Amino acid sequence: MKHMTRLTLSLAGALLMAAPALAQTKWNLPAAYPQDNFHTENLSLFAKDVADATGGKLQIAVHGNASLFKAPEIKRAVQTGQAQAGEVLMSLHENEDPVYGLDVVPFLATSFDQAKKLWDVQRPALEKKLSGQGLMLLFAVPWPPQGIFAKKDINTVEDLKGVKWRSYNPGTARIAELVGAQPVTVQAADLPQALATGVVNTFMTSGATGYDSKVWESLTHFYDTQAWIPKNITFVNKAAFDALDKPAQEAVLKAAKTAEERGWKTAQEKTKWYVEQMAAKGMKVQPPGPELKAGLLKIGEQLTADWLKKAGPEGQAIVDAYKKAGS
Repeated sequence: MKHMTRLTLSLAGALLMAAPALAQTKWNLPAAYPQDNFHTENLSLFAKDVADATGGKLQIAVHGNASLFKAPEIKRAVQTGQAQAGEVLMSLHENEDPVYGLDVVPFLATSFDQAKKLWDVQRPALEKKLSGQGLMLLFAVPWPPQGIFAKKDINTVEDLKGVKWRSYNPGTARIAELVGAQPVTVQAADLPQALATGVVNTFMTSGATGYDSKVWESLTHFYDTQAWIPKNITFVNKAAFDALDKPAQEAVLKAAKTAEERGWKTAQEKTKWYVEQMAAKGMKVQPPGPELKAGLLKIGEQLTADWLKKAGPEGQAIVDAYKKAGS
């Protein structure tokens, strides 16, 4: 009898010790950018906030640098349950639906305040789209805005005629077409060599890419046009979220809200830093002059019209709501 009691107590103790392990849930969150990129760092802080709030019951492992899935594969991996959550550049999926590409329509939102207003009106449509695919949106964080890098003064859009213009997406190729530049497709990784060999001498990109590419070694001017502000979105498999208990769900949503606020603040701080670094390296950093700005805005109107043709009534409703919010 004593032996049985000891056995029963031993089994009960083992079960109690195992209980926290059984209750613990682990999520994998693949991301496409390096561990020291501010987006990935923000994801790691998000994971820490969730772990702290749940007493370690929900652990989120962030896999940066496309180590778990390549960028174009992440969304599908989360949809199919191969990963529980993920982060992608939103416009990566513009071919699937125009709503993913609204934030890269040039000159529609040219400041962080405008980009935030655009995101606020875009978000419901995106949430609906993701929900229909078994996904739930958690938060979005912007990249630094896009500006023009050049080797000469650019006072009007006519000054861009004939330049060797780096294009890397449909929008930048279309800008080249509208201003009469020579478009040359060059990805970010190949940009330093393209600059050194004169394959391109003018382009639009973020201060982050400009800094990483050491543009000051080849170019002299940076016009801070803030042409568009692309965003990364983080989402979760809806079934994985629904499987959590209520306190864990609330912890995830609260941490997501904090991550979005922190991410927007960090993006703005980084933007300023990149611009300061380029100026310190001797680049002429300035806003676009009145004529250049007017010309770029006219191009933006054309590119917005192009997007609206693809997006239809739903897209028109989002753009109308954005313009109303800005008035």
